Amino acid sequence: MTRDQLAFNLKWGASIVQILGYTATGFGWAPWNILFFLVGVLGWFAVGLLWKDRAIMLIHLVALAALAAGLASG
Repeated sequence: MTRDQLAFNLKWGASIVQILGYTATGFGWAPWNILFFLVGVLGWFAVGLLWKDRAIMLIHLVALAALAAGLASG
């Protein structure tokens, strides 16, 4: 698998998983929503690494920090 194919698969997989996170949040399915968001954020961060796109990496590091802070608070 080429790097472009890997990035393509990761971005779509992570996007679908994040949509599942939004769905789980809407239905009150905690803690599944957090798990979905965590997987999606890490997937998109990996895409940022593959593309060497610092903006994608930054926004997903911030999202990861927000998830971690939320989990730590309660």
